[in-house]
Amino acid sequence: MTSQTLLYLRQPWLPGDRAEQQIRSIAFDVPRSAAALEVELAYAAGPGAVLDLGLEGPSGYVGWSGGARSRLIVSADWATPGYLPQPVEPGTWQVLVGLHRVPPAGVIMELTVRTVAAGEVERHRAAEPEDPPSVPRPDRRPRRDLPSGDGYQWLAGDFHSHTVHSDGVLSVGGLAALAASRGLDFLAVTDHNTTSHHAHLPEAGRRHGIVLVPGQEVTRDVGHANVLGDVGLVDFRSPPETWAQQAESRGGVLSINHPLAADCAWLLPVDHPPVAEVWHSSWAQLPTWGAPLAWWLLTPDTVPIGGSDVHQPGHDGLPGSPTTWVLAEGDDVVGAVRAGRTAVSASVDGPLVIRDGDEIVALDAEGLLLTGPGRPRRRVLGDRVRVPAWSGPCWLEDDSRIVHALCG
Repeated sequence: MTSQTLLYLRQPWLPGDRAEQQIRSIAFDVPRSAAALEVELAYAAGPGAVLDLGLEGPSGYVGWSGGARSRLIVSADWATPGYLPQPVEPGTWQVLVGLHRVPPAGVIMELTVRTVAAGEVERHRAAEPEDPPSVPRPDRRPRRDLPSGDGYQWLAGDFHSHTVHSDGVLSVGGLAALAASRGLDFLAVTDHNTTSHHAHLPEAGRRHGIVLVPGQEVTRDVGHANVLGDVGLVDFRSPPETWAQQAESRGGVLSINHPLAADCAWLLPVDHPPVAEVWHSSWAQLPTWGAPLAWWLLTPDTVPIGGSDVHQPGHDGLPGSPTTWVLAEGDDVVGAVRAGRTAVSASVDGPLVIRDGDEIVALDAEGLLLTGPGRPRRRVLGDRVRVPAWSGPCWLEDDSRIVHALCG
């Protein structure tokens, strides 16, 4: 089959267009003869211009790559990561264009949709990064001597990461191998506005000896939130006030992401959020910044978790920086978060503070200060110190007021 152009559109976008409606749908019709589609979006990119790309078919949402890709392929056997493989159904499809940033002078978009042959699909498939070979991983448990009850164990992990299924650079297997090599027991893979990576998680987790938690980062310009659990897609175009209910009604958990983070900050109402990414890897850039702790203390019943938000190793946080600890029944990581059994530390082997019944336990925290809102600072003397618990947050800080660990 030769290529057939189904749509060509040259469209200028101005700031007023973005203000009126950020996500635009552009329709095109697909004939019965099509076996694979290619969508290409071109524009003069720059600091003031970012256009996002997504796709919807006659039967519903296909996927999203945001500003990470300018081209996508969809076919029955394979699709560009971020999109769900599926037969190319005849009928009306929609290219989703996100006007993420539009400079004052505007930006001119060129959008092309064409049918392509199987050879072009295979060429794109071969260009994607391959998974690394699996390396036998010894059983490291118990990693640290942490108190736990019958059937429960403390697991170390990370609740925020990205692969090639959105704007990361590693395959699912590559990310799993990296996280396992850093001593993590679990990793939530939370690609933006897609669940296309979910199908790859079980096998990659088995191969590399790590629990990979299905996740998705529901992403809008007014805030990002991770949905944790295999709950199907929570559409980013739905009203943000419904995201938590959608997740919870399907057995998942919603967490507000990096509530204080440049143009990715949470700009939506906060009505007592149940879970929040209190500790984001960006905190390491200014470790004395007290705002993340202060934000958490405004809603002290919020369950705290942490996330590296890893995209490209060497350019942002690595898996486990910070590390979130969950007291899980078996490998039920999402259930532990829902129950509020969490703690966060700067690293997998750094100082840690957890709750054990009616006591707070500080581990490997010699010389640090244990405190909480309105509490005196108590110097930790020893590698394993127990004190009577109080209700509400607690954390370990040093004499420079840098937080090393926290728990709710």
